[in-house]
Amino acid sequence: MADHRSGDFIAGLIGAVGAEHVLTDAVLIEPFVTDWTRRWRGAAQAVVRPATTEQVAAVMKICAAHGVAVVPQGGNTGLVGGSIPADEPPFSHVSLPIVMSTKRLDQVSDVDQQAGQVTVGAGVTLGELHQHVQRAGWAYGVDLAARDSATIGGTVATNAGGIRVIAYGMTRMQIRGVEAVLPDGSIIEHLGGLIKDNTGYDLAGVLCGSEGTLGIITAVRVGLHRIPAETSVALIGVESFDEAIELLTRAVVPGADLLAAEVIDETGIELAMQVTGLAWPLQDRHPLLLLLEVADGGTGVGFNESALVNRDVVMGLDSVDKQRLWAYRERQSEAFSAHAAQAGGDVAHKLDISLPIQQLAQCADQLRERMLNYSPVESFGIFGHLADGNLHVEIVGPSATDEEVDRLVLSVVSQYGGSVSAEHGIGRAKTAWLSISRSAAEIRAMRALKDAWDPQGLLNPGVIFASEEHPSK
Repeated sequence: MADHRSGDFIAGLIGAVGAEHVLTDAVLIEPFVTDWTRRWRGAAQAVVRPATTEQVAAVMKICAAHGVAVVPQGGNTGLVGGSIPADEPPFSHVSLPIVMSTKRLDQVSDVDQQAGQVTVGAGVTLGELHQHVQRAGWAYGVDLAARDSATIGGTVATNAGGIRVIAYGMTRMQIRGVEAVLPDGSIIEHLGGLIKDNTGYDLAGVLCGSEGTLGIITAVRVGLHRIPAETSVALIGVESFDEAIELLTRAVVPGADLLAAEVIDETGIELAMQVTGLAWPLQDRHPLLLLLEVADGGTGVGFNESALVNRDVVMGLDSVDKQRLWAYRERQSEAFSAHAAQAGGDVAHKLDISLPIQQLAQCADQLRERMLNYSPVESFGIFGHLADGNLHVEIVGPSATDEEVDRLVLSVVSQYGGSVSAEHGIGRAKTAWLSISRSAAEIRAMRALKDAWDPQGLLNPGVIFASEEHPSK
């Protein structure tokens, strides 16, 4: 294994970004090579923290000259190990990699009021972007629980979804332009934000969802939405996924803007109560809780009163109550991680899947049956975005290296025509399962694209594609 921690390589990196932004001490590197779920850990010879696109390009040129792989990393909030290096180089010709943190790429432009757009650096967090555009009278269409840690570059690289997909679509729907550094260190920049621009390939579209395997995103031009009216939230007890889906079609009055439709099971609510200190939110116990948010001026008139009569429901109309009700949903992943630590110090398996709406209830029921019959499983929960068919499966009990439990979940998803990844990507964790959701012809096309853009295989090797061979082979 080649190691470039001495000599010209490290000296070149220091020359590009400054000594204080080239970390080589193992203690300092550790947080950058361990994912937040604690399920995956890798190895890197250095962490480099550039502050400008030009510095990113300089670092990339140095790495290309030395044959050193680069793992781009934003907030490191993913679930599939896609932003940390492998524990050893995935391909024999690639040396121990560096991690390139994009957090210092934190520039934000003024909001273009006429176009409803803003240009934002890759290292800006989702929460910071929300605050910036809100002050100018706008909203950004992507939101998720990790908003204060997840970076814009990371959410674009993974085509993140989140809680507002039903209203605004995935990240790809928000992108108006991109700036990125390619594997040879060259810079592509197309941030004009033209709505109509049929001048060849949509490189922003190609990079969105590429998981850092084609280029390092340094800045993004995003479209914005006018801030919706004040909202109302309803948390409703239901007995099954079928009932939740049926209620979803009736609970909101025609013409009202549905901003979110989330579902949480009883196990998840109980665990969220433990980490938040909140009480059970409804009068009675239910296997599932449905959370709906509508833009209706904060009056509750967006909900169909006849559909909710005689139901166990609690409304949130002011900011305090809405935040409290959302906490049961947004603290889910944290709650399962805390439960796993208490149960024996291991990790929770976190699987992100999507299904056709008409198959969702049956699949969820089968998943629960399989998990309850899998002996290492101590607890199992499902929560997620009901309206777009995206469920998050949490499993506590199996060890971090137990891939059989993952196989059980993903094989069921395959039976129902679902996707093995709804919004977190393939990363390292799901490379073996890519063929479930993509045909052989599609995978060949993606490999060809990877090989054309990155012939040395330097950018995030081992992500998306299985690591047994270089994508060009």
